[in-house]
Parts: sequence; C-alpha cells; structure tokens
Amino acid sequence: MNGVLIIDKPSGLTSHDVVNRVRRILQERSVGHLGTLDPLATGVLPLVIGNLTRIAQFYTASEKCYEGVIRFGFATDSYDAQGEPVGPPQSVHLSLDQVRESAACFRGVIQQVPPPFSAKKIQGVPAYKLARKHKEVPLKPVQVEIKEFEILGFEDERARFRARVGSGTYMRSVAHEMGRKLGCGAHLESLRRTSVAEFDLADAHSLEALLAAASSGQAREQAEDLFVHPRKLLPQFPSVTATDEAAAHIRSGRAVNLPELSRARQVKVFQGQRDLIAIATRVAGTLFHPKIVLAGEVRQLAKP
Repeated sequence: MNGVLIIDKPSGLTSHDVVNRVRRILQERSVGHLGTLDPLATGVLPLVIGNLTRIAQFYTASEKCYEGVIRFGFATDSYDAQGEPVGPPQSVHLSLDQVRESAACFRGVIQQVPPPFSAKKIQGVPAYKLARKHKEVPLKPVQVEIKEFEILGFEDERARFRARVGSGTYMRSVAHEMGRKLGCGAHLESLRRTSVAEFDLADAHSLEALLAAASSGQAREQAEDLFVHPRKLLPQFPSVTATDEAAAHIRSGRAVNLPELSRARQVKVFQGQRDLIAIATRVAGTLFHPKIVLAGEVRQLAKP
C-alpha cells in the first residue's frame, strides 16, 4: 500500500500516536509523518505510506499555516495550555491595537528559542525529557521565518490569530514571548494547523473515517480512496507520463528519455494517470535519471 494520507489530528494525541493508529488500521508498517503536531494541536497531519515514505525528504522545509488562540495573563512551563502556570495570574490591560503592534514584531526572519518541552535535542537528549525531570534546558535561539501573523480579534484576555510560517517555527514560543514583552505573561491556548505545503483541511480525514473505510467490504479500495491523488503531490515538479518501455527502465533504475518539459531539472514520472513511479533528475537534454524509484508492483492508490 503506497500513498499520502492527510489526517485531521484530534487534540490529545501525539503525532506518533496517530502514526501507530494508522499502521494498525491499514495493517501497514511503513507509515511516517511530514512534520509533528503538538498533542494539544489539531489539524493537518500528512502521512506518507509504503514506498512514498521516500518523498519525505522533499517536505523538510515545508511552509505551514495555523489558526489559534493566545491566552494572556499567565505563562506556563510548556508555553501552552497543557503546562503548569509559571507564577500567579496577572491583570491584563491590553487593547487590540497593542496586541497587533506586538504581533508585528514577530513577522519576518527572527531568532526564536524553542520551548523547553519540545523535541529539540540537547547533546542527543530531547529537551522535553530534561524538562519533565525539571532539569535545565539550555536551548539556543534558531532562525525561523514568520511570513504572516495576523491578530483577528482580542476579547476576554484572548487573542485569535492566523499565521503562515516557515519550517521549525513554534507558535508556542511566539505566544510566550508576546506575553513576556507585554508584561503580563501568555501561553498558547489552542492551535489548529490548516495547511502543510500543498495539503490543507479539504484533503484531511478523521481517524474514524479511515477506520470506517478500512472496515468496509472492500477495505483496501475504500481506504485508498481517502489518499491524496499522486498528481497533486510535489507541485513544484512537472509531471511526465512515461511509455511502458521507459517505465520498465525507470523501475530498474536506468536513465531514459522523457517528453520535453520546459527544461525542468526534476520531474515526477507517471505510468498512466495514477502510478507515480519515480522522481527523476535531468542529465542532459531529454535524458533523465531516476533519483528516487517509487514503483514496485503495487498499482497507484487514489482516484481522481
């Protein structure tokens, strides 16, 4: 079974919890994700299955979009609502304009310290393991990019926001730093990821929907119907359709001549409409070498 499946992750589960559930539902061991979501967060969690786990390398720097709520009045040790409060609650005397002015300071390329309860490693040990033992978590600032950060409203000490960020950005850290700068403390109360790369909520399915599909009469076909159509994957690479002869060569890792496509450096190679068999790199002219072979004997999954 090969494909890309977008799960609408519920709150309370880790990304690894979701991966394990999908492995059991699909009875497929080879399942990975394209970027974690905190347990508190919900929304778009792309999973790669079977041979398509090999395309994960193209998503390491994917842009992400979020909607959420920042609660002002106290900070927490995890920078979100699941953590313990740090100090007593403080009075909040902020206006919408003040919150928006503060948010503007976080737009662009900034230096950000990851939360202590995060997967960032310190001498090989995940930071959250040290934080749980109340040990010092000496995390260094890293460069991240916040491309959009808009405060949609402010009411009852809570600011609703929408953000578009580069890879590695923690909205928990943004909330924590806003509270620190405004002098009243803050934490991330809720977060929903609305998109990752080319995937958004319109592509997403609940774990319950996947279980229902996999438990139906034609379990495999019904589950595969929930997968993202392979022509939608990696839109930065043009698609070419190989002849049966060229496809056979590609499956064995050999270079082939493919239809000319505006001098693209890399292309997605299909056999037919749905069978994504390789990501190929141009050697010269129309000669391409398969960088990653995704084929095998399994037919492609999703329907248009």
